[in-house]
Amino acid sequence: MDTDRTTIPGTGVLHHFRTGRGIDFALLTESSGGRRLLVYAPGSDEPCVDLALEPEEADHVAELMHTSPLADRLTRLEQRVDRLAGQRAEP
Repeated sequence: MDTDRTTIPGTGVLHHFRTGRGIDFALLTESSGGRRLLVYAPGSDEPCVDLALEPEEADHVAELMHTSPLADRLTRLEQRVDRLAGQRAEP
């Protein structure tokens, strides 16, 4: 997936994505903290979908987009830390 980041003065930061299949979409993080998900029709520079998300909604969508739930990722991280801690030499 190709990703571009653009700062838009007075508006926020736009992360533009193009999937391997050529689908264009973007995430606009507004200076106010709002999030907008923009979807583009093929060959268009103007979004055909502009979806404003409340902070809680953006967090929920982000969590669902992960390939594994947060709890599973934390468990794996804790296991790695335990393994690394067990590899340290005792003083």
